[in-house]
Amino acid sequence: MIVAEKLGKEFRDKKRGVIRAVEGLSFRCTAGRVYGLLGANGAGKTTALRMLATILTPTSGTASIAGFDVRLEPQKARQNLGFLSTATALYGRLTALEMVEYFGCLYGLDHASARRRTLNLFERLDIAAFRDRRCENLSTGIKQRVSIARTLVHDPPVMIFDEPTAGLDVMSARTIVAFIRECRESGKTVVFSTHVMSEAEKLCDTIGIIHDGRLMAEGSLEELRGRYHHPDLEEIFVQVVGA
Repeated sequence: MIVAEKLGKEFRDKKRGVIRAVEGLSFRCTAGRVYGLLGANGAGKTTALRMLATILTPTSGTASIAGFDVRLEPQKARQNLGFLSTATALYGRLTALEMVEYFGCLYGLDHASARRRTLNLFERLDIAAFRDRRCENLSTGIKQRVSIARTLVHDPPVMIFDEPTAGLDVMSARTIVAFIRECRESGKTVVFSTHVMSEAEKLCDTIGIIHDGRLMAEGSLEELRGRYHHPDLEEIFVQVVGA
């Protein structure tokens, strides 16, 4: 459902010249699985995910979402994709209900279907009590749950979560982790980036460790433990990127 093939992205800076944010990144994730992209800040995770989400155009290589090439068929790729980033903002003057319904209609749902799916998602995310409150008056954790509802309102088969728990309190983070697990159990293809090792251990079927834009190691948690002879993912991570 998600395939990246030698994906690369370069940026040009007047002072620093060519910056290779991602280089030769290849991985795949199938339905009902969670692929975790693990890396420190600045490792290239967000750039890689934005290329998958058709926000950025790759400099080299390509990728496909649900069989649609992100270069050649970006619109069809987006129709099959839900993308959540901490940088995704809400319209402050709309209520939470209006916000998610509006995006459901943008995805082609009729108003009744958009309303029905929105209310269902609000119940699943435990935010029904906030449906009529303006987004500008919501807490950070509730805003992130509204963003998840907006991401899922068109029921896409592929989900990309870019550090979805960053800056959240423990209870809000637990709710989002549980919801990602629910996405996997419902058969969705999920790519999940984080630098929180415990989240990767709980959620990911396959873990890819990215550093300086390159995929340095990949495998299940048990495979990585066997390969690097250590039970702790944080120590494995340090072994992989420390050199």
